[in-house]
Amino acid sequence: MSHPLSNTAIRLSLLASILYLSACGGGSDAQVQETPVPPPSNAPDSGYDGPPPATTDVQDFKLNVWDNLATQDKCAACHVQGEQSPAFARNDDINDAYAITNTLVDKNNVANSLLITKVAGGHNCWLSSNSACADIMTTWIEAWLDKDQSATAITLEAPAPRAVGANKNFPDSPALFESTVYPLLETYCSECHQSSASIPISPYIGSSDVAEAYLASISKINLDLPKDSRMVERVRDEFHNCWDDCASDAIALTDAIEAMSESIEVTQLDSNLVASNAVGLFEGTLASGGGRFESNLIAKWEFKTGSGNTAFDTSGVSPAIDLTLSGNYNWVGGWGIQLNEGKAQGATSTSKKLHDLIVSTGEFAIEVWVAPANVTQEGPARIISYSGGDDRRNFMLGQTLYNYNALVRNDNTDSNGEPALNTADADEDLQAALQHVVLNYSGSEGRTLFVNGQETGDSDTIEASLLNTWDDTFAFVIGSEVSGRSPFAGTVRMVAIHNRALSSEQVASNFDAGIGQKFYLMFGIGEVINQADTYVVFEVSQFDSYSYLFTEPFVVSLNQNANLDGITLRGMRIGINGREERTGQVFATLDMAVDGASNNALGGKPLSPQGTIIPVEKGPELDEFFLTFDVLGDAQSVRIAQEAPIATPAQDIEAQAQIGVRNFDEINASMAALTGVSITEPGVQASYQQLRQQLPSVSNIDSFLTSNQMAITQLAIKYCDALVEDSTLRSSFFPNMDFNANANNGFNSAMKDAIINPLNQTMLGNGVSTQPEQNEVYNEVSQLIDRLSSCANQNTCQADTTKTVVKASCAALLGSAVVILQ
Repeated sequence: MSHPLSNTAIRLSLLASILYLSACGGGSDAQVQETPVPPPSNAPDSGYDGPPPATTDVQDFKLNVWDNLATQDKCAACHVQGEQSPAFARNDDINDAYAITNTLVDKNNVANSLLITKVAGGHNCWLSSNSACADIMTTWIEAWLDKDQSATAITLEAPAPRAVGANKNFPDSPALFESTVYPLLETYCSECHQSSASIPISPYIGSSDVAEAYLASISKINLDLPKDSRMVERVRDEFHNCWDDCASDAIALTDAIEAMSESIEVTQLDSNLVASNAVGLFEGTLASGGGRFESNLIAKWEFKTGSGNTAFDTSGVSPAIDLTLSGNYNWVGGWGIQLNEGKAQGATSTSKKLHDLIVSTGEFAIEVWVAPANVTQEGPARIISYSGGDDRRNFMLGQTLYNYNALVRNDNTDSNGEPALNTADADEDLQAALQHVVLNYSGSEGRTLFVNGQETGDSDTIEASLLNTWDDTFAFVIGSEVSGRSPFAGTVRMVAIHNRALSSEQVASNFDAGIGQKFYLMFGIGEVINQADTYVVFEVSQFDSYSYLFTEPFVVSLNQNANLDGITLRGMRIGINGREERTGQVFATLDMAVDGASNNALGGKPLSPQGTIIPVEKGPELDEFFLTFDVLGDAQSVRIAQEAPIATPAQDIEAQAQIGVRNFDEINASMAALTGVSITEPGVQASYQQLRQQLPSVSNIDSFLTSNQMAITQLAIKYCDALVEDSTLRSSFFPNMDFNANANNGFNSAMKDAIINPLNQTMLGNGVSTQPEQNEVYNEVSQLIDRLSSCANQNTCQADTTKTVVKASCAALLGSAVVILQ
């Protein structure tokens, strides 16, 4: 045991360091520092030389739980024989430690185990995040109990019945906030908490834009209990940026919030509405993670912390690669980080774990839940990388436009892992939406990519081999290169690394398990339909910092003898904080009778396969949800007819153009139809895929750019080249043209007619009033031919000059407004 005085001195030193480093909190451009390596998990500080494990289960307990927690920095400092009870970390007899630990573990619901709930509540958590300690303890216990997929068997747990309560809701206008709370935030928080700050710290509660400050502050304000507001707690309990005295500053903030709250009327649920019981997000049954395959997991980041500058590795495999966040980043509600010129980087000392545990197996899988911010990033932009520089790495998953790029270093690649495996341009696998991406590597199959549970079908051109060329001095990083270059913009919700490749079934299972903080919310309707223990259940998650996702409702009864068949359900709406939400009511059109014979995996009767988005109001800790029904069983709501809204006066907008341009697909199809060249012709198809994103995407001529015209011209040249080089096509298109004519003799009138007349006839048509006059086009192309064949008077033309002149004449019309305008 350490001397009390030395522990106090250490704590004071750490506190001083923390206070110095957290002046503004959040992200910074500070240099990433290596983190100390924790004691090896297989060598506890106290040592063990007692009796051997009596059974295989005791041995599994020792390897997965005891070896990890029976160290001086965790539990062995207290919970050993002769010290603090319970002595689950005792080192005299592993069998006794096993027996004691069994009393602290709930094998039917691991999350409720006392070992987990104690550290989750802050009891001797060895990290700065209680939730991270709880996650790691859960991983150890589940590994012992072999419950990698235990969450598959989800058991619905009914919440305590609660009627919809009276609520105070934030007004739409920021005016009240501006006159009460905002003056304090603008005065004392704007130095850091606004987007224009030298080091901007989210949330932007001190923004010079009061509307932005209001939206950022809503989730930090508790209108019902102002003293429990998060912004008050930060000042009062965490001494964050106090401007005078923390206690008095907290009182000033509380008074301002109370003044705001007192001016807001209480919202009461309309008594004429048929409603369910109310439930909060965290009163639901945890739904995420069920069915995940993680037997070979060696690193995992779920970004649950929600604050600070550390993303914890909660895999439970030591050493933990905890990542330091720097640059421009934000935490995302419902778990995740948003990066824009920011990164999360591990120390080289802890990143070495990846080298050691992957090289030994010769295979791995990288699993990422990611939402790219756009489809215009290049570089490739580094989503994740294990590297030592811009051109040296062990592996990388990146983005180039619509493509995912994978680099893995082996005996048959260079030190950067190139050539890369890229998803096909035509498939556009990468989208600016939340996607589940897996990069597999094995010594037999090489690199394989999966997107949303499906293999992309892209073949690896590099022969697979061992990974013995990997460098163990590199660092693992998310969001950019270790240098900060090639940044990725987007949201990362989870990253997991396995030291075995995942099978296609395992990839699909992990995709189906989903991501984030998802719950089954059970809305009691038993009193309405006279069927006790009956609920409408939604799968609900915090989709992002601003919204909740409600999906796939079903009816279920916890009474196995209940008969739900034929219950009428019509017009279901989602309510929040005492009132029906005004948006996202896709279930308001439901009109059905419950099918008693139809059951889902949880024994429920499905109501709809749809989902909807509901805005966050007070935040996930405070928002209260309920359901209303036009008709439920024999009960019926009485709704007051709403007056028709006053029509908005027509706006006098600027006159719009009467002409437009063809978009990329229309241009491609038009050029193919006019020339007779198939869109599948290899050269044409390759050029189209390369130029597609540079071609016009909309028909609005006001958006037409110079770059659009350049791409159109290049594609026209490719089509005309294919036309002239195909002897059958050119003979049909230019029947009177002698392509073997010597250009040194110049192009006389007959030759010009043989080139220009077919082009005019095909591309201009006859009698089309919106097309230019054929004789005017003839004169323009004739002058072009003269310029291109000027070699007849100055030097000797090449043998293919005649073909080149025809191609250029063709492209001049095909790539012009004659074809492009519509």
